[in-house]
Amino acid sequence: MAAVALVTGASRGAGKGIARALAARGYTVYITGRSLNRTDAAVGGTLAQTVAEIEAAGGRAIGIGCDHADDAQVKAVFDRIAADGGQLDILVNNAAYISAGLVMDGGFWEKPLDLADLITVGLRSHYVASYHAAPLMIAKGRGLIVNTGFYGAVSYFHGPAYGAQKAGADKMAADMAKDLRPHGVAAVSIWMGILRTERTMAYLDTMPEDQRAAGLARMETPDYTGLLIDALYADPQLMRISGQALIGAELGASYGLKDLDGSTPPSFREGMGGPPQLHPSLLA
Repeated sequence: MAAVALVTGASRGAGKGIARALAARGYTVYITGRSLNRTDAAVGGTLAQTVAEIEAAGGRAIGIGCDHADDAQVKAVFDRIAADGGQLDILVNNAAYISAGLVMDGGFWEKPLDLADLITVGLRSHYVASYHAAPLMIAKGRGLIVNTGFYGAVSYFHGPAYGAQKAGADKMAADMAKDLRPHGVAAVSIWMGILRTERTMAYLDTMPEDQRAAGLARMETPDYTGLLIDALYADPQLMRISGQALIGAELGASYGLKDLDGSTPPSFREGMGGPPQLHPSLLA
């Protein structure tokens, strides 16, 4: 039976690319998001479009409308997976709240208070989804929970709400890994690079051609993280890696993994920092 993955927040951006890559590797992919058939997002993107794109490429995807700020809706997603057979091999916690305040100038007290919702959708929602995923994975005796992360966990990027969400997701993966280790289930955080998402590509289109080309050279496709997750799940050393925050570009290099265009995504450790070492209590 094909492996089964759930990717949250997959209407567009990172989630869409991850789902697309996993489906291309033969996974049955459940995807969630608020934009089921229509969207108010300026850059577009819906679950229906993601499903159609995956199916056109020969993959299998199931879109489920879900607001990850609503615990009941999240539970309903896992009830659906249980009703469909109960198999869940990989959970990718990618759902996030996007606020215009992220790119505003000024201190956090000068920006919209809705930035605090990044901690609700993107941290609390990761916990809730993992809470429901864990029993399905434990029943199988194997599984992988991935929180999508970024260098903002250790460096200043978009302010304290964003930083708290990313740092919290790393620690959450570490602590969940501790609880899950006896059951053969792993949890990690993967720090993605600068992604070629709909939003970033729209921004690049406003730049002079030389700056646009330079920006593209430093980016990776959102699909790259999906390729990483597939390789990580197949790694016989997965449980040794469990609990860690991993820079995706460095993990990919260790697997000899190339991006879709044949490039090798860069690590930004030198300029933006790297994950801290885990305390020994989390490794036992």
